[in-house]
Amino acid sequence: MTKSTVNPSKDGAAPKKKWHKVLLIVLFVLLNVAVIAAAGFSEFGNSENAAELAEVHINGWWLVPAVICFVVAVVIDIYKYVLMMRRMSRGKDVRKRDLWKVARRTVLLGRYYDNITPAAVGGQPFQIYYMRKNSGLSNGASTSIPIFGMISIQIAFIVIALICFIFGNMMQTNPVLLVTALIGLLFFAFWPVMVAGTFIFPKAVTRFIKFIVKLLAKLHIVKNREQVFNKVEDEVLAYTGAVKTILKTRGLFVQVLAISLIYNVLVAAIPFFVLTAFGGNVNIWECFTLTMAVMAAVYFIPTPGNAGAAEGTFFVVFSALSTGYVFWAMLVWRLFSYYIYIIMGLIIYMVMQIEKKRGRIN
Repeated sequence: MTKSTVNPSKDGAAPKKKWHKVLLIVLFVLLNVAVIAAAGFSEFGNSENAAELAEVHINGWWLVPAVICFVVAVVIDIYKYVLMMRRMSRGKDVRKRDLWKVARRTVLLGRYYDNITPAAVGGQPFQIYYMRKNSGLSNGASTSIPIFGMISIQIAFIVIALICFIFGNMMQTNPVLLVTALIGLLFFAFWPVMVAGTFIFPKAVTRFIKFIVKLLAKLHIVKNREQVFNKVEDEVLAYTGAVKTILKTRGLFVQVLAISLIYNVLVAAIPFFVLTAFGGNVNIWECFTLTMAVMAAVYFIPTPGNAGAAEGTFFVVFSALSTGYVFWAMLVWRLFSYYIYIIMGLIIYMVMQIEKKRGRIN
């Protein structure tokens, strides 16, 4: 009889690889817990004046419209991506169910990475990477859809904020906040202006790309300057071509912008319902205007999810409540605006790991 030979290196590699993946998942979960804990301590660590939870009287019915606003906002934002993907996938073999799945994960994981990275720099790069790998669309379309999705929200936010600032009375009630909010709107306008620049000044954009590539080459970050430039230029051309398709597609731009307007209104309405649930007697228009101003003011704060700054600045909105109730009301609001995206993103990530293990996704 011949003895079966066993390759110890191969047998040992599988358990080692398995434990390596498990370790990465555990570290990933711990990172999320750390981010949530750090943000929570930064925002709510100094809460000695908070009332005991048992003593807090909440009108739970007012939280129902807050939940509805949140759910509808998320759903229509996902639908916006489905709408763009559906128009960009004409002539391609992309199933309707796959569109919703890719759109859902693109939106929620984008929000997740926005909230765990400083200055929200991680959302769009991940969305582009995920769509390129899973949508079945061209690289140009997979790049333009997340960026167009982002700038449509920014354009809509600027429109709503300007309406609030023009017809509100913030100059009399809180001029400092108004000035800070207007500065924040300039940051909101950065990407829309950059995208517009690719169409209005295409040669200037090309020269700018050449300058950046040349600078990186001098720093020895880029080795083959011409190859890198040609690749980046091709990517920009593919991206601008896809954006042009979105703009030229009949009614698509108007639909995307309308959805983004509704999304911003729903998100900015949540603090009013939370305030009212905790007994605040506030005017919905004044609360909405203050919320828009604060959201603009904290936009350029370079912390994950604006942690730290959001709590201090949003006190302007929640100061209508008694001191003991402010902590709990702001905690509920931050659940809607921040923590829930991290939780949903983590759940989706775990599901994707299971699907990957079973060979369902790449």
